[in-house]
Amino acid sequence: MQRPNPRNIRIHPKYIKIAGIVFAVIFVILLIGGYIAYTKREALLEHEIAKAKATAKHDYNLDLEIGSARFTGLSTVEFTDITIVPAQRDSLLSIKNFEVDIKLMPLILGEVKLANVIMGNGHLNLTDINHIKNFDFIFKKKKDTTDNNTKVDLSELSYKLVNQVLYKIPDNLDVKNFLVTFTTDSSSFRMLTQTATIANGQLNSSIEVNNGAATWHFAGRMRPSDKDIDVKLYADGKKVEFPYVSRKYHLTVNFDTLSTRLSKVEHSGDETRISGYWGVRNLLIHQPGLSSSDIVVPSAGIDANVFVGQNYISVDSSSTISLKKIVAHPYIKYTLNPVKIYELKLNTGWTDAQDLFDSFPLGLFDSLDGIQVAGKLKYDLNIFLNSASPDDVQFDSRLEKDNFRIIRYGKTDLTKLNNTFTYTPYEHGKPMPSRVVGPQNPYFTPLSDISPNLQYAVMTAEDPSFYSNHGFVEESIRKSLATDYKERKFKRGGSTISMQLVKNAFLSREKTLGRKIEEILIVWMIENNQLMTKDRMLEVYFNIIEWGNDVYGIGEASRYYFNKPPSELTLGESIYLASIVPHPKTGLYSFLPDGSLRPYLFGYFRLIGDLMAARGKAAADSSGYGFYGVRLKESLRKEAPADTAMADSLIKHDKETNDDDALPVVAEPAVKKPTFLQRIFGKKDSTAKKEEIKQQDPKEKLKAEIEKLRNDEKQKELLIDTAGKTRKDLRQERRRLREEERDQEKALKDAANQ
Repeated sequence: MQRPNPRNIRIHPKYIKIAGIVFAVIFVILLIGGYIAYTKREALLEHEIAKAKATAKHDYNLDLEIGSARFTGLSTVEFTDITIVPAQRDSLLSIKNFEVDIKLMPLILGEVKLANVIMGNGHLNLTDINHIKNFDFIFKKKKDTTDNNTKVDLSELSYKLVNQVLYKIPDNLDVKNFLVTFTTDSSSFRMLTQTATIANGQLNSSIEVNNGAATWHFAGRMRPSDKDIDVKLYADGKKVEFPYVSRKYHLTVNFDTLSTRLSKVEHSGDETRISGYWGVRNLLIHQPGLSSSDIVVPSAGIDANVFVGQNYISVDSSSTISLKKIVAHPYIKYTLNPVKIYELKLNTGWTDAQDLFDSFPLGLFDSLDGIQVAGKLKYDLNIFLNSASPDDVQFDSRLEKDNFRIIRYGKTDLTKLNNTFTYTPYEHGKPMPSRVVGPQNPYFTPLSDISPNLQYAVMTAEDPSFYSNHGFVEESIRKSLATDYKERKFKRGGSTISMQLVKNAFLSREKTLGRKIEEILIVWMIENNQLMTKDRMLEVYFNIIEWGNDVYGIGEASRYYFNKPPSELTLGESIYLASIVPHPKTGLYSFLPDGSLRPYLFGYFRLIGDLMAARGKAAADSSGYGFYGVRLKESLRKEAPADTAMADSLIKHDKETNDDDALPVVAEPAVKKPTFLQRIFGKKDSTAKKEEIKQQDPKEKLKAEIEKLRNDEKQKELLIDTAGKTRKDLRQERRRLREEERDQEKALKDAANQ
């Protein structure tokens, strides 16, 4: 079929005439409407001002006053003497002169875009005095008259919010003498914008901070209509600092330059995409929770692609994080509904190992300063947590190496533990008496002279797969994440014996994020580069860890508690010593004044003993694995608290003030102590059992026994040896333990019903 030639198409003059008449009518209507609006604009302005005052009073309890308001051009309004005063609060805002010009075309389409803004002599006064804020109306929630079941589309909401912010930035700006103050009971902050202009797409400003203490500048490209922003913040001749943040949050932050760039905002389908860059130069951070020293980052930035969907916010994997010489690609996603899901991925690709170590922030990893390495490294991290099933959290973290080797150590020689060395423990930042770890010390005990009972008891409690893992047990970390999420705090640790050794031998006792990361790095280098044998690591570990107040090393501990060498420790004494490793200062609190153990430890003995027996490291024993045979040496018994409540309080206090990497102790109902003859011949006290039966309600007894079974099963799950096992193997092991617990529970119920 032949297509018609447009040149041959002829429009009848009648239709052209009709179209002309229609356009003429529309033009006349617009002209008349514009004339009416122009002549009535002053009345419309007064109406809108009255409406704004009423809304401010009704919704926020604010008194809004405007001295005068008038049109000075087609779309330009001039205001004078504007004040906003919250009811029964200090004055919030005053502006002497304010002139605004609105773009007409967007206004016709229902959008308010600012063309020009001129403002002079203003004051924004924020106060927080005697717990009364003059800006608390900001946090007041409006009454929600919408359907609560209506879901918010985050993609549309974010697009509208970004546009609203950009629309309120004028194409041209001229601000002079605008003061911002913030006053609290103990401090104040003052920032005077002497000048701020936007002209021809360029922002320039001069801001005086705290009466001349510093002068800040925001400068760069500012084209909000084109969604094109590239602005830097810097100070004259010094770093940008935030004194109020330092006083309020004990956080020192300063930097040379902070850069912000917005390059794209678009919405298509069900997703809003925002592209930008945020970077900093010569950043200094000091926060006790991060590090005891100043952390210095010469350069860092993120080139981010943020995607917002209907129910999620994400940083796409096409984003790039740069830290000095290294580059990494993050993927972060937070899904809000129908259930909250957290996803985090990070990968660096193969990178030069020396570049990686050179890029560590100064002041963060003190022991690694100056280290020289060769080869390549690659790091990958994957975390996935569904809030509906936190126990199924996925965790995979691995640092791979390619021909990696250490050429020269930094401040700390990581091989020093292979030879005799001097160990100086610290308490609350103060050094304790030093110990020589080697044959020169009479208390030093070679691994071969440490009772196998103690070796297996401590490994069972602290790190069952010590000889087969590489310093980390991924399953333990995964469980820690699940527990910490459910408890909403860092409650459960995942430290292996290797990590505890590094913490004690190379690092300070400070509890900071920097120290923990440094600990992980050193463990990886020792384990993955065979800097020490496992036997030597365990030997040093037993000879330096704390076992009580100023009791370090098993040679001191075995004599301190039991007046015997480590080679003679019984199974019961070994399980007891294993129980105090996480909280060594509570050692004496576990004993009664007669030197016997407090009953609450019986469950712990049975738990550790059963696990050791299951692995062939102890003979099965239904009487408590030596619990009744443990006796504190006589000279120390007077130091054991006589008051059980006091002992419990001291133990609780110690656990709250120390790292909680310990397995939770299973609470046991009080048991009657056997007599001397019963302990010798193993005869059970039948009279005590009869008394217990008489005194305890059968239902309560059954409930307590079932609860104990469940607690034991949970602890056995925590201590599963994960070395060399797949996730399927671990699931099957956990399933087996749960089935055993259910069978035992059923047997108890059947026995109770007979």
